[in-house]
Amino acid sequence: MCKQPKHEQTKTDWLESLRHEARMLVHELDVTPGVRRLFEGRIRQDDYVYYLIQTYQYVRWSEGFFTGSGERTKREGGNPVLADLLFQKAREERGHEQWLLKDLKALGWTQERVERAPICPAVRAYVEWNRFTTQSGVPTAFLGTAYVLEYLSVNRAPGSVDRLVAESGIPNIAKAVLFLRGHGAADGDHVADLESELRKVTSAEEQAALLLSARTTRTLFPKFFREP
Repeated sequence: MCKQPKHEQTKTDWLESLRHEARMLVHELDVTPGVRRLFEGRIRQDDYVYYLIQTYQYVRWSEGFFTGSGERTKREGGNPVLADLLFQKAREERGHEQWLLKDLKALGWTQERVERAPICPAVRAYVEWNRFTTQSGVPTAFLGTAYVLEYLSVNRAPGSVDRLVAESGIPNIAKAVLFLRGHGAADGDHVADLESELRKVTSAEEQAALLLSARTTRTLFPKFFREP
């Protein structure tokens, strides 16, 4: 019987492990009451505002993390394909924090008020973890974070938008779903494209770093929402 080459087995196993982290994030959010209410369109306005504020406080860094990671990858002689992918992801993220500010403005929050709002510990940990990998760790690790979040968006954002508009009763809600609508529409292609590129990752160090970042995001993300 012809055995699959060892490096091919490793490549398949690590990518399946990455998918597992993404699937587990969706599952854990589905059973977290505060998040489930968002997915079902039953979230209260103050809890939705809290979610948007915390999301703004991490999304605002995404473009810079992608760019910084790409620059380090190139500077240190890393995989040029992954460096280009990081720059591409930076372009895709450009302006997404503005969607969140517009959503919050539709709900009566100025940018100044948003900036003064407290940042939860989980968001602080997420930002500092990704800042570390960008500046001092394996610079391509942020792609693991991107993968699980884009997988979440494509699997939950479109339905959440429809239910929020139909069921939440939040005043002006139809003008406060730009972020969810935008990610749900774009991230389907992004997930497929990202998987295609990540199949080319053969470095065991990079594979482990991407998986660790994905797992860290899965651990922290449910705490971005206010407890019921």
